Amino acid sequence: MENELKNIPSFDDIVFENRNKEYGAYKIRKKYNRTVLWAMLVGTFILGTVIITPYVMASVSERRQQKEEKAVTAEMEKLDQPQEQVAPPPPPPPPAEAQAVVKYVAPVVVDSVKNEDRGDFATVDEVKETVTDEAVVEVVEQPKEEVQEVKEEEVFLVVEEMPSFGTGDANGFRSYVSSNMKYPEVAAENGIQGRVFVQFVVESDGRLTNVKVIRGVDPALDKEAVRVVESSPRWNPGKQRGKPVRVSFTFPITFVLQ
Repeated sequence: MENELKNIPSFDDIVFENRNKEYGAYKIRKKYNRTVLWAMLVGTFILGTVIITPYVMASVSERRQQKEEKAVTAEMEKLDQPQEQVAPPPPPPPPAEAQAVVKYVAPVVVDSVKNEDRGDFATVDEVKETVTDEAVVEVVEQPKEEVQEVKEEEVFLVVEEMPSFGTGDANGFRSYVSSNMKYPEVAAENGIQGRVFVQFVVESDGRLTNVKVIRGVDPALDKEAVRVVESSPRWNPGKQRGKPVRVSFTFPITFVLQ
């Protein structure tokens, strides 16, 4: 029975009976199932590649960005500054004392003659001359003290006790700048890096004022450096002779792409 089923010709054999079966439509129809299977496999592979490729590219890009980390280094440099000789303030002038001035005045002759009702003129002997010397004292007014205008506090470069940030550790302000700095995207995309020198004044109450760039690299980097310094908490002010004073600082900030 099985042999009889095997001997039953297929539809293709019936159609192409007595015809050339070596090539042409007969070959195509015979390989149809295998061709469809290969087409499905290839189509599935291409579709899978199209779907997976964006995820792979995103993962590679993310890893590349992690490798190209942007770092900002803040360096505290001790710049050589000339020792400023602080001259002691001049002593105040002694107050002017009031002086009594004695002025000599010529004696005044006063006739104290008792004019009695007599018929004759009074004789010389009856005239008594009284001379009185008077001393006139003049008081010289004390000169008015000149009121000096209050001048703006002097800005020092070097003082006995220099200003400090936080607990006084030299790395304190450097760490603050590094952790709060944001590398500008425009500068990072263009590969711009370098060192920005920022100058500021530590006021007698610890505030930072007059923040400015004295030597910059790029407007975006300069602006970011000024922003971070201005956002700093108050410092411990510098002191001269035990009194808080204003002190000028120059602080370099290095922008590095890693």
